[in-house]
Amino acid sequence: MPAKPTDLERVEHMIESIRKIFSYTQDLSYEEFHNNELVKDAVVKNFEVIGEAAYHITSELKDKHSNIEWKKIQGLRHILVHDYYKVNPEILWNTKEEHLHDLLVDLEELIEEESEDSEKE
Repeated sequence: MPAKPTDLERVEHMIESIRKIFSYTQDLSYEEFHNNELVKDAVVKNFEVIGEAAYHITSELKDKHSNIEWKKIQGLRHILVHDYYKVNPEILWNTKEEHLHDLLVDLEELIEEESEDSEKE
């Protein structure tokens, strides 16, 4: 059985999922997104991965990078998995439009900072 991912590997998984969401929705309007079940399912799955990865990151790393809204990220995943019948595609779209780019930047900075810190040790 493979070893559990490290914190930084989980952050990389989050980054990869964000990039997939952007790729899947790149040339779509909200209406096109809303009417495309395949793309919506792919976006939901990647939001779930983002939330699951965030959930398993240690509190030490989360505390060190408290500018990232870990609880909200985990909360969205909880809704997508457990309250799936409440999922509103418009909320997913708005989350992508208004928050994912900033999260991507924050996660890339986290990787850079943590890599620099590990080189100092």
